[in-house]
Amino acid sequence: MEAPARLLLPQILPALLVGVGASLLFLGISALAEEFQHVLWDDLPDALGIGNYSALWMIVMLTAAGVAVGLVVWKVPGHAGPDPASEGLGGAPLAPGVVPGLLLASTLTLAGGVSLGPENPIIAANIALAYWLGRKAAPAVPGAAWVALASAATIGALFGTPVAAALVLSEALAGQPGRGSLWDRLFAPLVAAGAGATTTQLVSDPSFDVGLPPLTDPGFGDLLAALVIAPAAAVFGLASCYLFPHVHAAFRRLRHPMLMLPLGGLVLGLLGALGGHLTLFKGLAETKELTASIGGWSSGELAKFAVVKLLALVVAASCGFRGGRIFPAVFVGAAFGLLAQALVPEVHPAVAVSSAVLGVLLATTRQGWISLFTGAVLAASPTVLALLCLASLPAWLIVTGRPQLELDHRGNALR
Repeated sequence: MEAPARLLLPQILPALLVGVGASLLFLGISALAEEFQHVLWDDLPDALGIGNYSALWMIVMLTAAGVAVGLVVWKVPGHAGPDPASEGLGGAPLAPGVVPGLLLASTLTLAGGVSLGPENPIIAANIALAYWLGRKAAPAVPGAAWVALASAATIGALFGTPVAAALVLSEALAGQPGRGSLWDRLFAPLVAAGAGATTTQLVSDPSFDVGLPPLTDPGFGDLLAALVIAPAAAVFGLASCYLFPHVHAAFRRLRHPMLMLPLGGLVLGLLGALGGHLTLFKGLAETKELTASIGGWSSGELAKFAVVKLLALVVAASCGFRGGRIFPAVFVGAAFGLLAQALVPEVHPAVAVSSAVLGVLLATTRQGWISLFTGAVLAASPTVLALLCLASLPAWLIVTGRPQLELDHRGNALR
């Protein structure tokens, strides 16, 4: 039974407020991290006369990032939240006192070159703040409503469109009992997602277009390529899921954040020295740089990028850095797709990259809609979507029931 409009209209104002607030927090943290990154990776090495992406500087900076985040986790109230290895997108609201430490740790992680994105900490912070303020302002509103608004708003802000939030929420709500139609339950979260996305579009200029040549007339060869590349990329992405609990357990044996995080930073610095500067940071800008030179990378270089970034993602998520895993996984998928295209040049680059990103994201996130959406927007070609829908089926058969890139609170892989 559908809800009458009089029940939906009062939800608009709080949804708008949460949407705008969530987007501004995301944009503020992103801008702060970018400014700090510019100082650490451009101004400071220039002043010291050191190459900003020399092997020595990457090792020093990532180790220093580990020390800085370790201090936050050790000393700041709230300890920057729970172990990020056991946290996905969203989750139960954190205490508001945890938020400053979590955001500080996330900012240092982003600026320091660690292979993690902003999504998990920003969503967790927005959920905590929306839940806390919402319960004070309107105690009669269920707490779950504020969680849904904050999640949708932040996802809309992150991707610059409410479509991604709608897909994620519809997947989450599908198995939950509730009164009213799905669209009734999505009404307020979509308002929040739209407000968050619009705020991001007005203040910033987000774009997932990585400059791939458009696919205008897909044929059977394109379908065959997608059906091969997506499952192969899923298998490659699953390697990180099987490795994750073992690497996490190794770091946990050190017990103290001032041992785990500096050592993790050192390992990331060594990986960065091996893989080059493209394997640093969250990965979106680096993905654009990677795809800007299609045909200019050898298959060996692309294989190195994919393997090093996958290992960096596992290490960063295991040792305690605060950040999300979607954006680095996109880089891994893009490098894997370009590797496939380098090995078989007849494959269209848009098909190769979008299919590989789909496969890696299915393996690492286990979220079908967000994987399809991300693969499609990277290609910026509507005709790719039909290919991805078909390619997702064999890829899903490979990943379903397998370990995820997320652990339970005992350190065991979720399935």
